[in-house]
Amino acid sequence: MSKSGTIIIVDDNKGVLTAIQILLKSYFSKVVALSSPVTLTSVLREEMPEVVLLDMNFTSGINTGNEGLFWLHEIKKVRPDLPVVLFTAYADIELAIRGIKEGATDFIVKPWDNQKLVETLQTAATSTHNDRKTASKEKPVHSPMYWGESKVMQQLRALIKKVAITDANLLITGENGTGKEMLAREI
Repeated sequence: MSKSGTIIIVDDNKGVLTAIQILLKSYFSKVVALSSPVTLTSVLREEMPEVVLLDMNFTSGINTGNEGLFWLHEIKKVRPDLPVVLFTAYADIELAIRGIKEGATDFIVKPWDNQKLVETLQTAATSTHNDRKTASKEKPVHSPMYWGESKVMQQLRALIKKVAITDANLLITGENGTGKEMLAREI
């Protein structure tokens, strides 16, 4: 099995960092662990990772996930195409949805299942590698008849790409005849 490239893990819990480092060193060629996100943006520029695993909470006693979302935005400023998998002990479906909407690739809950964590991170890393290769070789093919070219439809297309690589359950709602089944098939 070939190893994926570089991964950056950001978590304030040193025990979690150590456990994930041990787990992922068999799957990634380089594992960079940060116990604080303060140096994250500079490390992103130095290491050029394929994926980031980002904890959602860094301040003791505050479990809103807002810190993780702030750092997600900071990552996207530096590397908009970089997959970021959010990581938290406080499972909240609304927080997961908000994270995905704001640019996260996936959402993992602590305690984690090793196999699922590895698969999620490798899928994210592989999609980045494949996206880079595809973007450099060919233009994306769009079907204007179905998708249209409006900004809203482009945003929907981008959201579908993010959701399609996860194993999340989705509920698609809307009026009859609006394309819910076509959208589900696309995902």
